[in-house]
Amino acid sequence: MTAATHSTLFPQVPESADAVLDGLDPEQREVALALHGPVCVLAGAGTGKTRAITHRIAYGVRAGILQPGGVLAVTFTNRAAGEMRGRLRQLGAGGVQARTFHSAALRQLQYFWPKAVGGDLPRLLERKVQLVAEAAARCRVRLDRNELRDVTGEIEWAKVTQTVPADYPAAVAKSVREAPRDPAEIGQIYGMYEQLKRDRSVIDFEDVLLLTVGILQDRHDIADQIRSQYHHFVVDEYQDVSPLQQRLLDLWLGDRDSLCVVGDASQTIYSFTGATPDHLLNFRTRHPEATVVKLVRDYRSTPQVVHLANGLLSQARGRAAEHRLELISQRDPGPEPSYTEYGDEPAEAEGTARRIRDLIAAGVPAGEIAVLYRINAQSEVYEQALADAGVPYQLRGAERFFERQEVREAGIALRGAARAGGNDSLLDDVEDLPAQVRAVLSTKGWTSEPPAGSGAVRDRWESLAALVRLAEDFARAKSGATLSDLVAELDERAAAQHAPTVQGVTLASLHAAKGLEWDAVFLVGLTEGMMPITYAKTDEQVEEERRLLYVGVTRARLHLSLSWALSRSPGGRASRRPSHFLKGLRPGSGGLGASGGVVGSGGGSVERGGGGGRRKHRGPVRCRVCGASLTDAGEMKLMRCEDCPSDMDEALYERLRDWRAEQAKQLGQPAYCVFTDKTLMAIAERVPTTDGELVGISGVGARKLDRFGAEVLALCGGEVPGETGGGVDEES
Repeated sequence: MTAATHSTLFPQVPESADAVLDGLDPEQREVALALHGPVCVLAGAGTGKTRAITHRIAYGVRAGILQPGGVLAVTFTNRAAGEMRGRLRQLGAGGVQARTFHSAALRQLQYFWPKAVGGDLPRLLERKVQLVAEAAARCRVRLDRNELRDVTGEIEWAKVTQTVPADYPAAVAKSVREAPRDPAEIGQIYGMYEQLKRDRSVIDFEDVLLLTVGILQDRHDIADQIRSQYHHFVVDEYQDVSPLQQRLLDLWLGDRDSLCVVGDASQTIYSFTGATPDHLLNFRTRHPEATVVKLVRDYRSTPQVVHLANGLLSQARGRAAEHRLELISQRDPGPEPSYTEYGDEPAEAEGTARRIRDLIAAGVPAGEIAVLYRINAQSEVYEQALADAGVPYQLRGAERFFERQEVREAGIALRGAARAGGNDSLLDDVEDLPAQVRAVLSTKGWTSEPPAGSGAVRDRWESLAALVRLAEDFARAKSGATLSDLVAELDERAAAQHAPTVQGVTLASLHAAKGLEWDAVFLVGLTEGMMPITYAKTDEQVEEERRLLYVGVTRARLHLSLSWALSRSPGGRASRRPSHFLKGLRPGSGGLGASGGVVGSGGGSVERGGGGGRRKHRGPVRCRVCGASLTDAGEMKLMRCEDCPSDMDEALYERLRDWRAEQAKQLGQPAYCVFTDKTLMAIAERVPTTDGELVGISGVGARKLDRFGAEVLALCGGEVPGETGGGVDEES
């Protein structure tokens, strides 16, 4: 077996060019020997692509076919570029340049700016957020911290897709991209941001690529000088190139074709940043004479893990799916992937922590174990579960939960409310602890319904929602707990997680896990609405979610666990369903059939964890009009598809809204704290006449029935309700 991912710490430099080829498999060897003309390497996960291309460069250098100073290898992260340089040194090809696109372009820009433009290169803006904030202020647009991050991201996307400010709204509409604010407004801020940069003679990281492209297009003498230095180009992770990076690569090449690209369309997971696999998929169209080599021997994962990965992609649709690679494991058999269904999220976290502790006891190093989730806000419950189990952990690609800005701000607000006690008007008539926390956090951006779309606003809401859920769980566990008790609990949790960083289990989002691997991987929270994520609406967005899960699966070498929870909290309604991406793969979910591309036994097992086996499994929620399965929370509340005909009593709905407004005014709370719009719509559609019918509507729990039920039923019966009091309580 050829090891693709492991080597000795200080390997011997090969004695000759031919010795560089030792240990390569037939396909890797073919890559190494393909040193002329365009070459496209389609490399599946774990197939040793970095090994293949570094040995290719080293063989070319050692054989005298390539000059070290004439080769430029580009990739996307400093870590990947550093790894490539290290491997090339070990192979005796230390003079080769291995850089990120930005690093290579900045180096050229700094050298040629005096000649092309004159004077010194403008100062590089390390962080553009402050300037974007000033641009927004000049446009008389107020942006909070999270909106600022989202708008900054939109400006970056516009620049890498070579979209000017005036064209931004049209580009957003064409790309089916969900802008965080009105596109015309963002376009205005973008234009002002560019003007401020010009006025202050500063450039940003995207400008580094844009200006290099501009100079190479306008100054043929400079372009010729660069082309005379670099004769051969290698591009790693080619599925992630943006249109701007491709334009720069074309200018570096000129009319030559000495180019080797490496990529896998099935690992395209960054389209929101402007990355596109089209350049990889169109490579043979642009270069009909290209040598194409497929690497499908997987040296990373066991046959059981590879079998699942292949099965996952066999259900994919779209252009990238048409070019998927069927991996073939080169490792000895290992354990089957496990599928575990839990009753609720805390049980899922605790069960995962127990399994991790068992693996560590069995000899698996903590540093070789990872827990991967879809969004960073999911980390807190796993941080706590691992801490409770005495398992060391480290977060990758995200701040620790209690170090996030919004969590710190929420903690300050809760601490202030606890100190004020009964003197805080915000808490007037708010009786229980969860309601108090919701009232306080509503001033920080928490709402009963999540915001649409992704980005910083959604991330902030998820963090605040995690605090609300923690308060609910804390109140259930400790009867009579006060806001001060909760603040003390939060302080203890935060202090426990400020311990010195240790080598421990990795907690990371699926995006942050790209390019990494572990002996054991736990993929958690695999429910509809989280995987695929709720805001993945189009077919293309859903398929990217599938590829994201594929990336997660292929991070595992030996042990792979997939899990989901039927409800959010203990005792909650078991209304969630496992991700439909697992259909036909997990036992009991139906087979893929002969065309599914899954070879061999189904493998794996479904276990019940955390009391899930004692709870009756509920089927999918179905539309009461057309019978379709419902996954959107709002649609499930209405018990019908958004587009299905509504039989809502409009007059009753208006009466309910007026009544809710008066209740909210009396309570000093937002209207949604009484009932959400969707709950009022559901009531107006079903017009309940009894307590049983009313409490059966999602959003009307037993406590709200007790507080508001008589008045709501009176309204439904056409009566004018009498005066009642009552506080705000949790929506069930």
